[in-house]
Amino acid sequence: MSAKNFTNIQDMLKHTIDDYRDNDAYRWFSSPDRLESVTWGDFQEQVKRVSKSLISLGVKKGDKVNIISYSCYRWVLSDIGIASIGACTVGIYHSNLPDDCRYIIDHSDAVIIFAEDETQLQKLMSIRGEIPDIKKVIMFSDYKGDDDWVINFDQFLALGSDTDDQLFEKMAGAVGPQDPAAIVYTSGTTGVPKGAVLTHDNLTFTAQSVTLSSDLQAGDHHFLFLPLAHVFAKICVFGALEAASTTTFARDITTVIEDIGVARPHWFASVPRIYEKVYSKVISGAETKGGAALKIFKWACTTGEKYSNCILNNQPIPTFLNLQYKLATKLVFTKIQAALGGRVRWCISGAAPIDPSIAKFFHSAGILILEGIGMTENTSFTNINRHDNYRFGWVGQPGYGIEQKICEDGEVMFKGRNVMKEYYKMPEKTAETLTPDGWMYTGDLGEIDGENFLKITGRKKDLIITAGGKNIAPSGIEGVMATSKYMSQVCIIGDKRKFLSAIVTLDPETVPEYARNNSIPFDTVADLVENPEIKALIDSEIEEKNKNFASFETIKKIIIMPEFSIDNGLLTPTLKMKKSIIIKKYEKEVDALYQDI
Repeated sequence: MSAKNFTNIQDMLKHTIDDYRDNDAYRWFSSPDRLESVTWGDFQEQVKRVSKSLISLGVKKGDKVNIISYSCYRWVLSDIGIASIGACTVGIYHSNLPDDCRYIIDHSDAVIIFAEDETQLQKLMSIRGEIPDIKKVIMFSDYKGDDDWVINFDQFLALGSDTDDQLFEKMAGAVGPQDPAAIVYTSGTTGVPKGAVLTHDNLTFTAQSVTLSSDLQAGDHHFLFLPLAHVFAKICVFGALEAASTTTFARDITTVIEDIGVARPHWFASVPRIYEKVYSKVISGAETKGGAALKIFKWACTTGEKYSNCILNNQPIPTFLNLQYKLATKLVFTKIQAALGGRVRWCISGAAPIDPSIAKFFHSAGILILEGIGMTENTSFTNINRHDNYRFGWVGQPGYGIEQKICEDGEVMFKGRNVMKEYYKMPEKTAETLTPDGWMYTGDLGEIDGENFLKITGRKKDLIITAGGKNIAPSGIEGVMATSKYMSQVCIIGDKRKFLSAIVTLDPETVPEYARNNSIPFDTVADLVENPEIKALIDSEIEEKNKNFASFETIKKIIIMPEFSIDNGLLTPTLKMKKSIIIKKYEKEVDALYQDI
C-alpha cells in the first residue's frame, strides 16, 4: 500500500484514464428522472477545451479564477481545466452575499469568474465597479444579454479552437507538485475568511490517502450535494477521480432525497445536519402513524440495536436475533435504505461532530456512517473510521501518510503532505498555524488511544469555563440536544456564567405538527417561538436530554428564537453556527436569563 508521487492533477487524471477511459466519470440530471453522463476519456478532452479557452483569454500560470456556483459538472470541469495549465481555482459559495463575494474576488486577485446563473450574475453586476481586474464572466447557464463582459459556456469553449494543442501540453507540463491548484477560503465562523493555499501535491496526495484509507472502488457511484466551494466536497470529488468512481451531482440542496433515489450511490458524504434531519423525520414519521406501525417500528429499533451491539462488540450474533433482524429489515429498515437509493455501503460524516446515538441508529438500520475529520488547512482530511474498524463518537485513525499528536494543553496537531502551503497573503496567520518543521495547529482538543484512534473533545476557542471554574466543551452537548425531534439548532452559552443556558430554534416540520395536534393556533413557525405551550415542550425536551450529563453540564435556561440561516448571517455556508454573532445578536435576551442570579 503506497501513494504515487503525481506531478500534478493532470498526471493523476491521466492515470485514471489509462485504465478506465470508457467508464462513466460524471452524471447529472437533465430532468428529475433522467441522467446524462460523460466518460473519463471524454472528460479529459473537455478539460483540454476549457484549458485552451482560458489560454485564449490570457490566463497564465499562477492566475486566480473564481467559480461561484452550486456543485455541478461544469464546476468540476472548469476546476480541472483551470488547474491543468497552472492557474488556481478559487471557489465562492453560491449562497454568499455580494459583499462577501467582493472580498474573495478582490483578496484572491482573480482575473476570470465562472458563474452559475442569472442570480449569481446579478451579484457580480452589483459589485462590478469594485472588481476591475475581472476580464470576463463565463456563465454555466444560458446568457441572453448583450454585455460583452459576459459570455455563455459554449461561446467560451469556442474561444480555444485556435489555441495550439502543443501550447496546452507545454503549459500543463510546466505545472509542478508544489504549485498552487486552489485557494479555499474558510467559511468564517469568526473573523474574515482566510484563503488556504492548496498545492497540486496537497490534492493528489490527499485523494490517494482517502482511497487508501477507505473502501472506494472503481465503478462505485458517488453522490454529491455538498458545495464544491468547500474543501470537504472538493476532496470527495478528487478521491472519486483517483479511485475511478462515478460522481452524480444533485440538482439542488432541496432535491437531495429525490435525487439520491435516482442516483443510487454506493457512498456519499454529508455534514451531520443532514443525518440529524433524516433521523428526526424517520422518528416523527413513525410516531405520526402510531398504532401497530409504531409498535413494529419500536420493536425493529430494539432488535436493530441488539444486532448493532453484537457487531460493535465483536460478538457472535445469536441465531434467533439474526432471524429477528432479517424480519426487522424487511418490515422497516429496507424503507430507510431505499430512501438512500438502496445500495449504500457506507456514508461519511464530517465538518462537525455527529452525535453517536444518531450514527448508532443508522447502524442499527443497516446504514454505516463513518465519521472523519479534516480542515480547510489540511485539505479536509486527516482521520477517518475504516469500514471494517470503526467506533461511534471517535473520528478514527489517521489517513495514510498522516501523523498526529497531542500538545501538552490537549490541542491536536497534524503533519503530512495534506497540510496547506500557507494562508494567501497572510504570513502572520500562517506562522500562527504552521510550525517550521511542518506540524499544523488545529484548534481542536482531543485524545488519542492505544490504537491511534482520535476523539475530539472540543474546540479551544469554543471551550466554556463557567464562573465555578468548570471546563465544558459545548459541541457534544449540542449534538445530544440535536437528537430531539422538536429542536432544530442549539447554541450553548455559559462562559464566565454560573450555569449553562442555550438559544434554541424550532424544528420547522415537527413543531407545527405538534401545534396542530394540540390545537395551538398559529399561521407560521414564527408564531410559535413565543408560545408558552411550545416553550414548555422544549423545556421538557431539554430536561430529558440533560439526563445524559453531569449537573454542571446541564442546560438550566433557554430562549427560543427564529431559525439560524445563511441568509440571516447566523450560519456559515457549511451550516456551522456563527456562535459569536448569534450570542451578540441576542445579547439582551441572554443577559436576562442571568439577571436574577
